Order: sequence, then C-alpha cells, then structure tokens
Amino acid sequence: MKAKVGIVSKKITLISLILMLFIISACGAKNTTSDVKADAGSETSADASKDLPLKGKKIALVMQFNIGTFSQQYIEGVKEEVKKFGGEVSVFASDSDLTKMASNLNVAITQQFDGILTDHGTAEALQAGIQKAVDSKIPVVAFDADVKVPGVTVLQQGDQKMAEMTLEQLGKDIGGKGNIVKVWVAGFAPMERRQIAYQDFMSKNPDIKEVATFGAASANTALDTQAQMEAILKQYPNKGDISAVWTAWDEFAKGAARAIQQAGRDEIKVYGIDMSDEDLQMIQDKANPWVASAAVDPKDIGRVQVRYLYQKLHGDTTDDTVVLDPVFVHRDALPAEQVSTTDLSKYIKGWGSSTQGLQDWMKDYETK
Repeated sequence: MKAKVGIVSKKITLISLILMLFIISACGAKNTTSDVKADAGSETSADASKDLPLKGKKIALVMQFNIGTFSQQYIEGVKEEVKKFGGEVSVFASDSDLTKMASNLNVAITQQFDGILTDHGTAEALQAGIQKAVDSKIPVVAFDADVKVPGVTVLQQGDQKMAEMTLEQLGKDIGGKGNIVKVWVAGFAPMERRQIAYQDFMSKNPDIKEVATFGAASANTALDTQAQMEAILKQYPNKGDISAVWTAWDEFAKGAARAIQQAGRDEIKVYGIDMSDEDLQMIQDKANPWVASAAVDPKDIGRVQVRYLYQKLHGDTTDDTVVLDPVFVHRDALPAEQVSTTDLSKYIKGWGSSTQGLQDWMKDYETK
C-alpha cells in the first residue's frame, strides 16, 4: 500500500514538474514575442528617423530690419518652407542696428541652432560672425549681403536687372528727356548693385537730368520719404519741373507716391523695385502715381533661401552665389479688380513659381 502511494506521489510530482516547465516555457515564449515586437517597433522608428534625418532642425533667421509688408511676406516664405522639412524658425529682428544684428548672429551661434539664415546686413557687421558659425559647423545662407566666407551661399535678387527694367520703362514713358528724382540710399549691397544700373542708364540718356536725390532707411522709411518728397515738390512746383521719380526700394516708392498723389501732381509717375500685397494695391490704383515695379516674389526668396540651407544640412555642395530671377510688373498688365501677390502669377509670367534650390530628395519631406 505504501509502495503504491509512493508511486502515485512520484507520478503527481512528475506531472507537477512537467506543468511548471510548460508554464515557464509558455511565459518565456510570451516574453520573447513581446521583445521581438518591441525591437521591430524600434527598428521601424529608427528607419523613419533615418528616412527624414533633417526633421526637427532649429533654424535662426537673423534680420537687419523687419520693415513693411515685403519683409513680412519674406518671413512667411521662410517659415512655410522650414515647416515642410518639419523644422522650426526663430526670427531675430535687429531694428536696422548692425551692431545688434552682429550680436543676434552670435546669440544664434551660442544657442547652437542647426542652421542660420541672414537677411541683409553688411560684410563688416556679419563676416566675423558668419565665419564663427562655419567654424562651429553651422551652415549659413545669406540674403542680400556682400559677404564672402568659404562654404557660405549668398542669395541676391537680380538687382541690376530690376533697375534696368524699371529705368527702361521710365525712359520710354517720358520720351527720353526730362527731370527726374532718385530715391536711394548707400550702404546696402542690393542698393549698390541697383545704383550701377542707374549710373549706366543716366550715362546713356544725357537728356534725362537728376534734379534731386535722397533716401534713408529708418523705422518709418515710407513716412520719412513722403515728408522729403513733399519738400522737393515745393521746390519744383510747376508742371514739367519733374517728369518722374525712380526709387530703389518699395518703401521709398510708397512714400514718394503718397506725397505726389496728395499734392495732386498726377503728371509725375513713380517707378519702384520690390513687390508686396500693399505695393500691388497702390500700383493697381489708377489714381496712384506708382505705375511699375520689378521684383522677385518675397515669399519665393524665403523659400529658395531655406532650400539651399537644407541642401547644406543634407551634405550637398551648393554654389557660392545664387541670383534670383526678377519679373516686371506694370499696371497695364493687371486686371481692373484688386488682386494679391498670391494671384499675381495669373497675370505675370514667372511670379511665385520659382523652383530654384529644389532637389528630388526634398519631395519626401512634403509627402511625409
């Protein structure tokens, strides 16, 4: 009897042991499966990150000034394009203070932004800071600044071409002779390039005389220009004293046009450079003396600048200088109803459709 009980007891113990091994084995299998799934998930996440290695980059936009609607639309273009890459933008405005701009550039370097964009500025103010950024392995793309640092791409509008476009129209409209006023300011790379075209135009048109020139970049450029233009109109009060006004910046054109319109001097026409929604409204207004401008879409400028920065982040080799193609906008080419720069491409070929800087690999960021 005891022998039978012992045998039964051994059988129960063996069965229990087998059951325990089965349970342990099952639990182990379950944990192994869970581990495999977790690893697979990690690999999927890593692959996704590998597919979009530039996502989440912090970009600094360091600006000399942030004046008028042109600058606002330029910023919109920068932010729009960075967003496509999954990044974020911090804007450092310098209030036309070059010392402050240099300081803002240094802050962006110290805070270790992944990439830096600069807007305007001078070589004297930016050269050292941009070199420091490059030495710190931070890629830089500059816009409208005459800086020369190896590895840095500089964007510029076709400044001489824009000046030529508007001056040619001015010359035709006044019949190749008459007195003109120039609104321009030195110390800005794009202004200096536009001045070259102006000097060439004047040398080729000896019957066109410059009777006054002025201009200054300030926090209220358009308003200051208006006041100065009003004073000049008083110096030349008679019809025929001034045939036209050529301005090298849209903020200048706004101020000059307002002064002329308020004075009732509708015989004087204004020709400008650059384009924004506000500018377009004035040009479309038949009572306004501003009749034509040459420009690159400010949003396109921002978009193209961002593309070249991301090319650098991607490890691509980029050109030292990139020239953006301008278009000419004349009142006669526009419809009677008010349009915005968003609609301008319907009437002006080449507006707002720049593909400069686009690379095939960038399409992945737009889709993902």
